[in-house]
Order: sequence, then structure tokens, then C-alpha cells
Amino acid sequence: MRHEPATAARPRLSDRVRGIQDIAPESVLVLAGGRAILLQLANPAVGHGVARHSDFAARPLARLHGTLSYVYAVTCGTPIDRAAAVRRVALAHRPVHSDPADQDRAVPAYNAFDPHLQLWVAATLYESATRMHDLVYGPLADADADNVYRDYGVLGTALQVPPGLWPADRAAFALYWEHATAQLATDVTTRGVADQLLHHRTGPVGLRLAMPLARLVTTGLLSPGERELFDLPWSAARQRRFDLLLAGVRLVYPRLPARLRHAPMRHYLRAGRETAAG
Repeated sequence: MRHEPATAARPRLSDRVRGIQDIAPESVLVLAGGRAILLQLANPAVGHGVARHSDFAARPLARLHGTLSYVYAVTCGTPIDRAAAVRRVALAHRPVHSDPADQDRAVPAYNAFDPHLQLWVAATLYESATRMHDLVYGPLADADADNVYRDYGVLGTALQVPPGLWPADRAAFALYWEHATAQLATDVTTRGVADQLLHHRTGPVGLRLAMPLARLVTTGLLSPGERELFDLPWSAARQRRFDLLLAGVRLVYPRLPARLRHAPMRHYLRAGRETAAG
């Protein structure tokens, strides 16, 4: 995993990060959501499942909203919040499986209940969130990073990922990540989904106005090889803009009060409870 070295002047979350609940509420991690989704799409089975069963054109933020609702409920919610979120995801996943006719069109087989595909989705969320955290706050101490890694496994094990399938430690995860990313590939279908994600042509005006900034952040967080998968342009000028933006986030975000930094978490937990009660 590629993490920037810590700097002495950079504020930290606390003297001790005990686990996922100490970093998951931080809204700055949402900035890595686009990267996580693109990496999910680059797994051919996940990508074709999303292409067939999601509609980024009509509902551009649906996958991000669904992911955030699930992540906040599982990592920061009550046992009731977690159970409700798992039920919602299970219902959404029920129709997501390939059609036998797809094999005639060289579409990879997929099933949203496949534990290996769920493992990949959970892995992209962990790797992207911790990468964003490290870029803003600097790397965690090894013991803290181990605690956070262990806890992040719940994103998969709350669904169909057996506990033993989540790599045993960060070293094992690094090997898994290296192998999994070497298998990534895109085609015209999955690149089309990525284009819909990064170039919203419908939806609220505010969302469309924010897309150039969202594309800069998402593309900047990708490695050169990951950008090539989606034919995403990059340049020295874009890198300078990304670095300047990241410097601004480092300067401002950690100094915001927790009630502002954690506001999205409270919003999604409240929305999930209203949905469960409705």
C-alpha cells in the first residue's frame, strides 16, 4: 500500500487510535469513495454486476450512499443498526447475479453473495479509507494500524465473508492486495460505468458543478496503473492541483470540531434508523 510519510506538524486524531470507531466517523475518508468504487469496477465480475444492476446515469450517488449507510452502521452503529443495514444489503444483493446467457457474450459470472467478491469490495474500502487517513493525518503507529485493520474485516464478515477469508494481518493483506490488483481489468462496459460515475450529466446542479473537483480527487488517489485501466488523463498540472488541494485539506480538516467532521456519520445512521422504522 502506498502511504505518505508522516510529518511532525500534521495534527493527529488522538494519541491513541484504538480501532475502527476512532477513524471511521471521519468524513474526510469519503473523499476516497470514488477510488474505492473504481477499484471495485476493475474486478471484472464486480464491474459487470454493477453495470447490469446499477444505474449511475439516473442515480449517480446511489452506490456511494448505499456504501456509506452500510459502513457507518456496521462500524459506528448499534447492533440494531448493523442488523438493519445487513438486511438492506442482502435484499439489494438478492437479484444481483449473472444470467447463463451472459456466458455466451463473454461476460464473467458473478453473484453478489460470492464471498470472494465481497472480500474485494471490503478490501477496497479498507485500503482506500486508510490511504486517505494517512494522507491527511500521517500513518498510524503499527499497533494502532493493526487494530484498525483487524476491525475493518467486519465490513465483509457482517455479510458472507467467512472470518478466515479476511487476510490474517496487514502483511497478509499486502500480499492479497498485490495479487488481486494484478488481476484487475476493464472493458468497454466497465469503463462506461466509470465514465457515468465521473461525469454526471444528470442530477442536481450542485453535484454536476462539484464533479471536476471529485474527478481530480478520485484520479489523484489512483496509481498510474489504475488510471490507465480507465483511460483517465493525468499530467504534471493536475498533480500540482491535487497536491495543493490535499495540502488545504491537511491544513483545515483536522482542526474542524468533531461535530462537523462526524456529521455525515450521524446523518446516515439517522437515515438508516428512519428507513428501518418506516
